[in-house]
Amino acid sequence: MKRFPPLLEKWREPLGLAPQDLQFADLMGRLATDAGPELLAAAALCSRATGEGHLCLDLEAFAGREIAGVALPGIGGWRERLRGSGVVGEPGSFHPLILDPAGRLYLYRYWAYESHLAEELVWRAGQPPEDIGPEHRSLLQQLFPAREGVKVDWQKLAAATALCRNLTVVSGGPGTGKTSTVVRILALLTARAPELRIALAAPTGKAAGRLEASVRMAREALPLDREQRQRIPGEASTLHRLLGAEWGGGGYRYHGGSQLPLDVLILDEASMVDVAMMAHLVEALPRRARLILLGDRFQLASVEAGAVLGDLCGDADGFSHPFRERLRAVTGEKVPASPRPHPPPLADSVVYLRHSYRFSEASGVGRLAQAVRDGDAAASLTLLNAQDGPELGRLDDDRLLSGAVAGFRDYLSLVRGGEDPLRVFAAFDRFRVLAAMRRGRRGVEGLNHRLEQALLEAGLLQSREGWYQGRPVMVLQNDYGLRLYNGDIGIVLGGDGPGARVCFPDGEAGLRWIPPSRLPPHETAFVMTVHKSQGSEFDRVLLVLPQEDRPLLTRELIYTAVTRARERFQVCAPDAVWAAAVERRTRRSSGLREALWGPPVSA
Repeated sequence: MKRFPPLLEKWREPLGLAPQDLQFADLMGRLATDAGPELLAAAALCSRATGEGHLCLDLEAFAGREIAGVALPGIGGWRERLRGSGVVGEPGSFHPLILDPAGRLYLYRYWAYESHLAEELVWRAGQPPEDIGPEHRSLLQQLFPAREGVKVDWQKLAAATALCRNLTVVSGGPGTGKTSTVVRILALLTARAPELRIALAAPTGKAAGRLEASVRMAREALPLDREQRQRIPGEASTLHRLLGAEWGGGGYRYHGGSQLPLDVLILDEASMVDVAMMAHLVEALPRRARLILLGDRFQLASVEAGAVLGDLCGDADGFSHPFRERLRAVTGEKVPASPRPHPPPLADSVVYLRHSYRFSEASGVGRLAQAVRDGDAAASLTLLNAQDGPELGRLDDDRLLSGAVAGFRDYLSLVRGGEDPLRVFAAFDRFRVLAAMRRGRRGVEGLNHRLEQALLEAGLLQSREGWYQGRPVMVLQNDYGLRLYNGDIGIVLGGDGPGARVCFPDGEAGLRWIPPSRLPPHETAFVMTVHKSQGSEFDRVLLVLPQEDRPLLTRELIYTAVTRARERFQVCAPDAVWAAAVERRTRRSSGLREALWGPPVSA
């Protein structure tokens, strides 16, 4: 085992440093002209921060602290020592570490991703809006007729914004109509220019498949003739496939020097996209092409570094006066003004859909999602504890496995009866168990193991070993040759053991059968993490949290889990753990929001 300098070894446990953090700090120490404890601590902490999803290290948070008996200097002295180390540079220089004037310390590549992304998005948001002709105003009214009880039609405002602008961000919770809105946007754009080259994309195969199905369904419901509907594309791809990811991680076919042949790009589930992927995407997309991002800013941020959608949405809550007047003239809607006296250009590119068409005001799931989103732990617990009925419920440990067995009974009965695989998949997707963690008795691995045994004892499985009939399998790594992507789920059907085949849905009611030996890395998927559930929806959801509070339990994780449920949400968790999670917000250090929106507005 490699030995690191004594000071780094001393900090390993107190700071929770991973081997890569120690290796990076050790390297910086060997490259530096002045390798004091200030540099070693900053390098190790900066590496750790990116591994935890931050884009940078906020030096202020550690300045003046004592770590394992070693006192770090105040912020001013620390900056000076880092600038004199020889490995830390200012923004725009080429050094392993970049220190900006606000005291944010970046690994160079994350500074480059953030600065390039901010530059491109600010440019797009700053382009003058296009005019909307009378014929398209008429079509806008046709596609968004007045609806009773809707005070402001935010969907119509989002569509009008997308017609005008180079960049549009549409954020909204479950049932607010993001997909139906974007289909109408595409109808408007193709009516104006029928030959537009349009692409639909999402971060994962599962999300792309759901986007594809939703767009096709919404397209057929439009009050347009067949030719107009057919202009709207009905195929979606993953971002990796769209960009032409090369085998072996060798980069992308499309980039700044060879850009995508597109006029419009729709990206769904944008909250799942990390800063590196978003930077690659905007680099590969021609500036003249429209970029329309869809997502829910209150959901979990990407697994990798950054919280791009959250930073993009910022504190958007209205438009600048000139654009507000333009929207009012085009839509006839009561358009809110930005609370900022001088809003940045991005304020005119962000629309937040507020009205849920899925959940009524009396909906238990909808009210729970709102309470969690607002960080109101007491209200959320009141809702959960007040009813064990058709929408919300609690399960204690004794009923956890029996409740999960009941949820999977219908689908496994169809498997045993040899029913049509499409019916099996439909039944499987009506219920899912979600976990916050991967490991442990209440994590994905432990719960999958325990649930398999409970299903076997209930007579719903014939075996729990190997490739048994009905086993759900989640792909964990993209395989472009097999067209299988991280998050895709198949089910073992048609035989056990050596003759088993894993069946995967393949668009428009098609199926593909893959021998187990050819599958990329995978795992059993009766239970999945909340992160992996993004881009999916189920009729019923059972969320299992650990018995003790953990830092990874956040408001965004709980909100994401609740909003996966269309009809019923249950949880198995102690009150204190649930409350702590709802009250804890995800905070990722980044300079992107300030680069896009300017300094925070004081209250």
